[in-house]
Amino acid sequence: MQFRDFLPVSTNTGLKECSYGALGAFIGLLGTGWLCQWLLGIDAHWLIAPMGASAVLLFAAPASPLAQPWSIVVGNGVSALMGVASAALIPDLALASACAVMLAIAAMFLTRSLHPPGGAVALTAVIGGESIRQLGVGYVLLPVLINSSLLLVLGLCYNRLLGRRYPNGGKAQPNRHQTADPEPSARLAGAADIDFALKQHGELLDISRQDLQALLQEAQLHALRERVGTVRCQEVMSKDLVTASPEESAMQAWQLLSRHRIKALPVVDGELLVGIITLHDLMIDRESHQPRAAKALEALKVMDIMTRAVQTARQDQPLHELVGAFSDGGLHHMPVVEGDRLVGILTQSDMVAALFTLALQPSQGAGGVPIFSPDK
Repeated sequence: MQFRDFLPVSTNTGLKECSYGALGAFIGLLGTGWLCQWLLGIDAHWLIAPMGASAVLLFAAPASPLAQPWSIVVGNGVSALMGVASAALIPDLALASACAVMLAIAAMFLTRSLHPPGGAVALTAVIGGESIRQLGVGYVLLPVLINSSLLLVLGLCYNRLLGRRYPNGGKAQPNRHQTADPEPSARLAGAADIDFALKQHGELLDISRQDLQALLQEAQLHALRERVGTVRCQEVMSKDLVTASPEESAMQAWQLLSRHRIKALPVVDGELLVGIITLHDLMIDRESHQPRAAKALEALKVMDIMTRAVQTARQDQPLHELVGAFSDGGLHHMPVVEGDRLVGILTQSDMVAALFTLALQPSQGAGGVPIFSPDK
């Protein structure tokens, strides 16, 4: 143990987020108080002190697993019940207080609703005075569950207005193929690896498994940028291109793909990129999702079935900026343009080969000096 262990832990929270958290707590508590007093007509106990702690989590740390809707409502609710039971069954105030918080924590763990303000909710049931004791089990509904629910509704609206992801359920987004597999970028650092690390750690961490995995992926991407940040598309792309024109028949496009053993053709008008046509476009009708007959290709032109909104890259664009589009975005081919003029095409094969080649090279330190030498 050292003196610096007692110093504040640095955070990456900016002034804007701090302001949002403080303003949100003000709006949430003021709105909850007014709704209880004026809308519901509650005279006494219209707002209890633990709601201040709930507001801190809900508005200042909405990504925390401890701040999610289930934790706020169920955590406060079961804690209130444990506090009422302790106050009724144990005459000694100190013992009842300790038992209330102990039982509240146990109940929250059992219901997977751990919410730190729940300890204060349970304690308030014991030391809140005679007026609180007289409420009995009614304390659970009014004010605890009423306060918690109103605060939660206001928190949901506020966080959504700010564009925050709340509730942060921690579920991974489905991949573009609508299967249970995680996105390609998430497979090396998968949920099983995160689960293993969390199990080894043992203690409760105030971050969800999915958020932890996302942070790890962002760190890996940053490391990739540092490693391949100087590699540009023009160094990797194919330059001797096979293209199609808008006026060509779809069957001619099919024959080009078959002859050159490729899966996509940039569509150009002169040198200008106007679209792209893929095997999928030729084989599957975009509207009916049914297979195209071979005869149908003879009656169609490239312009009839090509994709016009093409995602492109620049010649001087760093390669690492395109990794996400190829891995999780589902792209297989990306035309490279200079203005509107087609100058190359980048494929998944180009990307894999380039990244594999770079992975075999020794890491470079400052000034281009290798960090390690292969013969050591």
